[in-house]
Amino acid sequence: MTAPTIYATEVRRIREAGLEATDIAAATGADTTTVASWLASRRSPTADRRRRLIDLAAVVERAAAVMDARYIAIWLNKPVQTLNDERPIERIASGDTRSVLRVLARLENDAFS
Repeated sequence: MTAPTIYATEVRRIREAGLEATDIAAATGADTTTVASWLASRRSPTADRRRRLIDLAAVVERAAAVMDARYIAIWLNKPVQTLNDERPIERIASGDTRSVLRVLARLENDAFS
């Protein structure tokens, strides 16, 4: 499998969780046309965008374990009190995925306790 195809698969998984190209673009710092190129396997994300795309995929995967998949896109774009009322997607875009994962870990602990 080529690198563009691998990233296209990740973009598809993220899209299946209800996120739009604009959400992926916001999280990665890419333009929506660039996201479309990733989805079509014409290009691969580079450096920081690659890391943020992978971070976004990890967050979406973890979120699916604790909330209805249809709600993930809304949750990512909604101010979250434990993130000082910042949106999780903004935290991912700024490189602070860890704080978003910590919130999800708390939700996981609450869901499984």
